[in-house]
Amino acid sequence: MTWPASASAFTDVAATRDLPEGALLGVILADGTSVCLYNDGGTIGAIGGVCTHAEFAMAEGTLRRDGTIECAWHGARFDCRTGGVRRHPAVEPLPIYAVRVVNDRVLLRPSIPFDIETKERSA
Repeated sequence: MTWPASASAFTDVAATRDLPEGALLGVILADGTSVCLYNDGGTIGAIGGVCTHAEFAMAEGTLRRDGTIECAWHGARFDCRTGGVRRHPAVEPLPIYAVRVVNDRVLLRPSIPFDIETKERSA
């Protein structure tokens, strides 16, 4: 997929020191979008910040050893790397974001589209 010029830009959202291993961190983008940053075994990534089941903050949840984030409200789980649902009651995936770490800063690019029919990301 080719990103439009405006969508290819990365935005600085946090310092790596604010995201120790095993942590979740909620951030709000300039357009008001909520994003949940995670540090899974030293790999920093980002998914949508609001559970698709009941609109609870994903950063209030738990990063599990199996690479999922569990929503604190009803226990829905999402795969960190794909945003896919791994445990109900959620049925819709979370968006994911391209991440770069540069000079101890976490940078994000807009979310990667999810094809609900094929259940795959198109990027």
